[in-house]
Amino acid sequence: MNQKQNLAALKIGQKLNEGKTKQIFELVDQPGLVLVQSKDQITAGNAVSKDQMEGKAAVANKTTSCVFQLLQESGIKTAFVKQHSDTAFIAARCEMIPVEWVCRRVATGSFLKRNPGVKEGYRFSPLKMEMFFKDDANNDPQWSEEQLLEAKLCLAGLTIGQCEVDIMSRSTLAIFEMVEKAWATQNCSLVDMKIEFGVSVKSREIVLADVIDNDSWRLWPAGDRSQQTDKQVYRELKEVTPEAMQMVKRSFEWVSERVKLLLEPQASSRVVLLMGSTSDVAHCEKIRKACASYGIPCVLRVTSAHKGPDETLRIKAEYEGDGIPTVFVAVAGRSNGLGPVMSGNTAYPVISCPPLTPDWGPQDVWSSLRMPSGLGCSTVLSPEACAQFAAQILGLRDHLVWCKLRASMLNTWVSLKLADKKLQACSL
Repeated sequence: MNQKQNLAALKIGQKLNEGKTKQIFELVDQPGLVLVQSKDQITAGNAVSKDQMEGKAAVANKTTSCVFQLLQESGIKTAFVKQHSDTAFIAARCEMIPVEWVCRRVATGSFLKRNPGVKEGYRFSPLKMEMFFKDDANNDPQWSEEQLLEAKLCLAGLTIGQCEVDIMSRSTLAIFEMVEKAWATQNCSLVDMKIEFGVSVKSREIVLADVIDNDSWRLWPAGDRSQQTDKQVYRELKEVTPEAMQMVKRSFEWVSERVKLLLEPQASSRVVLLMGSTSDVAHCEKIRKACASYGIPCVLRVTSAHKGPDETLRIKAEYEGDGIPTVFVAVAGRSNGLGPVMSGNTAYPVISCPPLTPDWGPQDVWSSLRMPSGLGCSTVLSPEACAQFAAQILGLRDHLVWCKLRASMLNTWVSLKLADKKLQACSL
């Protein structure tokens, strides 16, 4: 199916909006969804500089689709639904909040002009966040949180108040950290990034919207500004020639080829659940289910360190020998010999997660807590918390696991924020 047939099959409705680099169309037979169509146009300085770049639409669409897929699969709420064609994707219809949220890890660009005395390369830890009101006529002025609150914006029935500003602020930090972690696997430094939020017309909740492509960030391979591969290459052109535009296009294509790799795990990993008997299966299944939410595979084995220590150590060696990053979890009730024996005989991390019972639990837990010297076996009583701890260990090597953890932290914070807002509304 060619591009025109692909679009015709969607029953494209009226054009809802058109920006410098994209068009948005309603989908007649899919209410609540829109088609975001990229254009072969590159701009800088609020379109003061503007040129056609053949193939840019496909490159931008591919980049956006991969980044949104990474974030969405990690647990971030986005407007993105799916990539539809080489140059377009389907998204939830939103009323856009007219603010660009900019997150910076390294001082460069406009920040240096607005903050004289700060040298290029100054590293922000924690991240530096700024917001800019989208107003081309006034060159997108920087706004304070107070200005945003005083604007009393209302989109899709949602008034943007302190709760909503806090959610967007906290989300911006998390999203930057996740994309930064992903690009680090390709030896690329994410220097800064701008994002936008919208209010879904269907759910009336704030979601990450618009696009995230090579116009949205600064990327420095190996942390070297001279190797930059983002739109800054176009901004710094002294003269726009066919040769110069080819150089810009190569940079954009370089990014679009590597952005696919952000969706791939950098290393396989696993959790090996060792249970003292099959009576512990239900407890282990809770751990396995929680691990699955982080994308971590689990292997279940039955072995007793008291009744068959030689077999326990043989099983241990089986998983040490293939080089796959592994966390061992010992699930044993009564007297827990599994955790200490495993910890004393492997350099791999070991977590004890004993299935305690109401009658003997307070006594049995001490066999997991009181370790001989030289053992580093930790004890986590909750199956879900045990899986989370294992994910935190494995996430040090796998950015996809880490991103799911980071998104989970954000979503927990947001749910508490919304619960508090709802409670205050009821009290009033």
